[in-house]
Amino acid sequence: MSATNPNDKLVRMANQIALFFRSYPEPEAVAGIQNHIVAFWTPKMRRDLEGYADEAGDRLDALVHKALHEQPAAESPVRPATRNPQLAGEGASDAG
Repeated sequence: MSATNPNDKLVRMANQIALFFRSYPEPEAVAGIQNHIVAFWTPKMRRDLEGYADEAGDRLDALVHKALHEQPAAESPVRPATRNPQLAGEGASDAG
């Protein structure tokens, strides 16, 4: 999929996050995707993706659809200190 508009780019980015979490059990993957998007995406990016999700249809990974529309049924597999960039230094790497 080429990112010809900003919403397609958000779909591509969200699908890359889903690809990373796909090796985890589905409930943990959904929680990890949701936590990543909330922690690292701007509110506008999140709103735009949520608004475009239905139009994107199956081009948006099913795990991302679940992360956008459901409450996670499990904890994220990512350590709490690395879920939020504001917690850098509290057990998280601040390298970079």
